Amino acid sequence: MQSTPKIGLTLGKYAPFHKGHEYLIEQALQQVDTLYVMIYPTDVMSVPLKRRAAWITVRFPQVRIIEAWGGPQSYGDTPAIKREQEVYILEKTAGLGITHFFSSEFYGAHVSQALGAHDVRIDEARSVVPISATQIRQDPYAHRAWMSPHVYRDLITKVCFMGAPSTGKSTLTQAMAAHCQTVFMPEYGATYWFEHQVDRRLSLEQFEEIAPEHVRQEQALLQDARGYLFSDTCPITTYVFAKDYHGTVGPQLDAYASRAEKDYDLFVVCDTDIPYTDTWDRSGDQKREWFQQQILDDLHERRVPYLVVNGDLDSRIAQVSAVLRQFEKFAKRSETVRASPEIIQRR
Repeated sequence: MQSTPKIGLTLGKYAPFHKGHEYLIEQALQQVDTLYVMIYPTDVMSVPLKRRAAWITVRFPQVRIIEAWGGPQSYGDTPAIKREQEVYILEKTAGLGITHFFSSEFYGAHVSQALGAHDVRIDEARSVVPISATQIRQDPYAHRAWMSPHVYRDLITKVCFMGAPSTGKSTLTQAMAAHCQTVFMPEYGATYWFEHQVDRRLSLEQFEEIAPEHVRQEQALLQDARGYLFSDTCPITTYVFAKDYHGTVGPQLDAYASRAEKDYDLFVVCDTDIPYTDTWDRSGDQKREWFQQQILDDLHERRVPYLVVNGDLDSRIAQVSAVLRQFEKFAKRSETVRASPEIIQRR
């Protein structure tokens, strides 16, 4: 005789998704044939529901996600709240045949009863994984070990500094990292150029090698970032250099530059209003102005919102800091630009 399938359900806001959630899901998967995870909207953090759902499916691709749009936001042990939750959950799971309800909370009793399912509590005392989402939200950096790297990376605001040579990108990148007590990504393209250039030139094939390594190093740095990662240029800059050198770019660099449009949360262009520093590896102030326009035109063509900062170093730090104080990672970048009238806006 064929046994009745065991169908599990667990739910939450996963704001953020952490090792305690992972442990519960791991335990549930060992006990059922199919596991549904219901995820609710929330205002306790700005990460969208679909992104929080992606955190779960990256770690557990076999689970089935139920997006609880319009779900009740109330939380408590009153009869009215419990009834509201039960009605919604029963509606969302109608026809699924839930046999087991997994939780580590008090609501396990009444939800499982409403579902007619087994009430399975996992680490209710938080002894196996002594962490909560509330603790993590209070200090994500201090508690980053309790999150998978792909989750923690999403909590970091990535700021890319762009501009022609001798516009103060490297200085500002390092200064902002010190100001925010975090890490920064050096300009890998410059390092590569110094090591491989011949007569101040790189081949088209060599340009293909820069972006992947820049991104790899940047990804490695994210786990040590505190709130922000400041990057000295990105694959878009390499793309513009390749176009300048060869009039075209290779397919890999083109793909990385396109990906960079969404990979960074804020683009900051350093203006050419500071004195030009003439070194052997640069091509003169006139070329600086020309190259600056190439960068701006490329950003325009990509429809990437950006900010232009100017003045001395202290002024630039103040301008970027003013934007970051009101910045929300998952808000529209154009809204951040409009909210900062003291910064030159070009889109």
